[in-house]
Amino acid sequence: MGPSGVGKTTIAKMLATRLGWDFAEADEFHPQANIDKMSKGIPLEDDDRWPWLRLLRDWISGEQGKGRDAVVTCSALKRSYRDVLREAGSSVRFLELTADPALIEDRLSRRTGHYMPPSLLTSQFQTLEPLGGDENGTRVSVELTPDEIVEAALRALGLADRAAEAPAAAQN
Repeated sequence: MGPSGVGKTTIAKMLATRLGWDFAEADEFHPQANIDKMSKGIPLEDDDRWPWLRLLRDWISGEQGKGRDAVVTCSALKRSYRDVLREAGSSVRFLELTADPALIEDRLSRRTGHYMPPSLLTSQFQTLEPLGGDENGTRVSVELTPDEIVEAALRALGLADRAAEAPAAAQN
């Protein structure tokens, strides 16, 4: 979780590979109306996000119902958004990727092929409610290397042993 540009997709794919779990990109669950709005530089409002979050929650529940674990990217900027995702079950854990806004602004200025313009970054940081100490998850700075972020996340989330047990083919 975290604002656009913190590296959610990169880290989530690495975690999914290390754990041998499925991967899902929450951006792919957005309805076209949300994508159009963001593409025009208009921040999403809560009413735009609720259907998207419920769809994502239902996908997570479906995966759990099939006995599959997954790593999912999602901004999950507010606790209330995370509350919707937690409705999928007690195994939902969060990894908040933290960064100085200037670092993320620099990253976004160089990113191509994404509908989220850098102009919306300020609104994302204004909306962000950091992961609370009573929420199941951890926070890791993106000032580390991607490998260091993944290692820190696996340890903090209690998944290091699961990653070590993952099939070797999944880790390649």
